[in-house]
Amino acid sequence: MEILQVAPSDTDGVRRLVAVTNAARAVDAPWVHPTTEHACAGELRWGWDGEPATAYLATVGGVDVGAARYETSTYDNLHLAWLEVEVVPTQRRRGHGSALLACLIERARADGRTTVGAASWDAAAPVALADRLGFEQRAVEVHRRQYVADLDRAALDELHADALPHAADYELVRWLSRTATDDLGALAGLTAAINDAPNDDLDVEDEVFTPDRIAAYERAWAERGHRLRRVVARHRHTGELAGQSVVAVDGERPELAEQHDTSVVGAHRGHRLGLLLKLEVLRWLAEAEPQVREIDTWNAESNGHMIGVNELLGYRVMERVLDFQRSV
Repeated sequence: MEILQVAPSDTDGVRRLVAVTNAARAVDAPWVHPTTEHACAGELRWGWDGEPATAYLATVGGVDVGAARYETSTYDNLHLAWLEVEVVPTQRRRGHGSALLACLIERARADGRTTVGAASWDAAAPVALADRLGFEQRAVEVHRRQYVADLDRAALDELHADALPHAADYELVRWLSRTATDDLGALAGLTAAINDAPNDDLDVEDEVFTPDRIAAYERAWAERGHRLRRVVARHRHTGELAGQSVVAVDGERPELAEQHDTSVVGAHRGHRLGLLLKLEVLRWLAEAEPQVREIDTWNAESNGHMIGVNELLGYRVMERVLDFQRSV
């Protein structure tokens, strides 16, 4: 097996990565939309917040058999590397996935990372591979999708009217990226509230959010061609930022959107802000992005509160995602 690193500027390499990903996705997760060369190159250049994963293409005898990604952070969790492996369906059961994972684990060891993690759809083959390579299942996530055309707007208005009196001390503000420099510090503090979401048994530390990281996140998604629409809840009396919900609309395929953080600071919980924030995002999208027809979200299966909110908003379960870890 030959393993080649793929740069975002490598047009042919990106094309081949996309072909491998879409071949695997068509079999493993046909409900997930195919990726594109534009999306792949943007992800490899910018990542989530300016720290992109390293991508690899695996070939045998001149045939592309798999792809892999290696991702770490310099902000936090310096012990951890996340790994992703995809194998072309017609090339499976030949040891390619095991060989790719072994190479990524060796890189993590060389980088001084002591724990590696990987995720897969809830299916027998990846679970068996994880077990053979010494990974333990540590958490479960659930992929949900909201079909906007199916929403009962009248019912959503009733939810809004019922929740609003509980949040009389807060105002909801539509906040277009990019955030003003003077507000980045407050937004970083608010974003840290996501650390309260359950991580089950994962070996992870709290994420560290700085003003620079928030700015890098906003820049990364803008450069990838997405439009971030953020709604924040501000306490009327103190001016404190109490919560937020962020959705990224795909600029290349504007009918698709992805839910990013929805979180409320601990001191401000109990006022139905999470529900109101997501309802306000939907209202904003209806006005400014009426072409959006699907919104995808992921939550820990144990995050009962947010799952309850999503179910009220009509999100449908697509599939479970299993998170594995092992030491190196």
